Amino acid sequence: MKQRKGTSKQQSSQLQIKEGQRFPLTIKRMGIDGEGVGFFKRQVVFVPGALPGEEIVCEVAKIKGKFAEGRIVKIRKPSDDRIAPPCPIYKECGGCQLQHLSYEGQLKGKKDIVRQAFERYTKINLDKVDFHDTIGMEEPWKYRNKSQMQVGHHQGKVIAGLYSPNSHKLIDLEDCIVQHPQTNKVTNVVKQLAADMNIAPYNERKRTGVLRTIVTRVGFETGEYQVVLVTAKKDIPKVDLFIEAIKQRLPDVTSIVQNINPKKTSLVFGDETIVLYGKEKIEETMSEFRFNLSPRAFFQLNPIQTKKLYDAAKEAAQLTGKEKVVDAYCGVGTIGLWLAAGAKEIRGMDVIKESIEDAKNNAKAHGIKNAHYVSGKAEHLLPEWEKEGWHPDVVVVDPPRTGLDETFIQTLLRVKPKRIVYVSCNPSTLAKNVDALSKGGYKLKALQPVDMFPQTAQVECVARIELKH
Repeated sequence: MKQRKGTSKQQSSQLQIKEGQRFPLTIKRMGIDGEGVGFFKRQVVFVPGALPGEEIVCEVAKIKGKFAEGRIVKIRKPSDDRIAPPCPIYKECGGCQLQHLSYEGQLKGKKDIVRQAFERYTKINLDKVDFHDTIGMEEPWKYRNKSQMQVGHHQGKVIAGLYSPNSHKLIDLEDCIVQHPQTNKVTNVVKQLAADMNIAPYNERKRTGVLRTIVTRVGFETGEYQVVLVTAKKDIPKVDLFIEAIKQRLPDVTSIVQNINPKKTSLVFGDETIVLYGKEKIEETMSEFRFNLSPRAFFQLNPIQTKKLYDAAKEAAQLTGKEKVVDAYCGVGTIGLWLAAGAKEIRGMDVIKESIEDAKNNAKAHGIKNAHYVSGKAEHLLPEWEKEGWHPDVVVVDPPRTGLDETFIQTLLRVKPKRIVYVSCNPSTLAKNVDALSKGGYKLKALQPVDMFPQTAQVECVARIELKH
């Protein structure tokens, strides 16, 4: 093809792939969303369902600027790690992305996702970093302690589940095999009772109906469980009968709560919460710690792997008993309490006031007197404490998927703790944040991937970052 004047080679290579085109493709690695990644005519092609090492026939579904999205027409040479997914609605649902990959293959792929993020966003040589293999689960099923199932109608029937990828089609989930079985049971009972009593699912388009979401959280160790009925308005028809029916069908239920969310939003929870039956909070145990969990409080979704994640954070903190530690994004105080015995003092903060109250109560319940919790943002509180003469030796961060915001990074670079322990749920933002910190005088010393969500493409990672001397 003759290149037009003023057109770059890269642009011309983009023009060589067209929608509907078919070609053989070798999959080189796994992408951040669990898809296969291959290269055709120097253009990146992402293929959902394809695995590293496979040779496939690919058909281009979409062209998106510098890359293409494809689909598998035929697998010419399957991966040794390819298995039959055990879930009957695996492809429809989209909640899991990797059930067709052996668990050993998932753990290798997740380490490579972390590697790719650092190769893309930093110039750090990972050969000079303690980069460990992914910590996995012995039994990588039935691990989720919380479910949030959207409620809807399908062919006159009340259903509850998740939306199919890139669509507004609600998939009914009666037996999700990555959920704790009790969450499945509760959802099925509540949606059946809602149907029996004509408590209508909320219709976002028409803004009619009541019941938006059924949220269930289970204590793996305690057996306590809470049902949260997220509604579009305060009044639930026949609410007393509804609650009595739930109690009759689920006699061991610990707590039934209503959360009111009248807004047109993708967020599950609204601002107002009312206890309809039982306790406001449930308890969960992890090792020697016991946690009180209110409906909106953040708590890790995989309690078995959470212990391994927090042990990795403890190892990265390298505490000797003399350190002042900040637990930013502290939630209900789990990481801080995990580290408290090895620290001189823990100070935690979070913007959700209910979480701070839970954190204070959790510290008090365990007789931990060196942990203190405040509501607010770390970027405001750290400089205030610095002015008062309180300087942290270690800062532990466990941010949302968006990572650390720029103002907090600048705060860390000004305050200069000796060590930063970064607990990440997004390798891309981890790599970007580590790059910014490394340009400001820090060095990445260790990376420990942890598989918190088997069968999905998500990977957590604990990074140890130290101030250069």
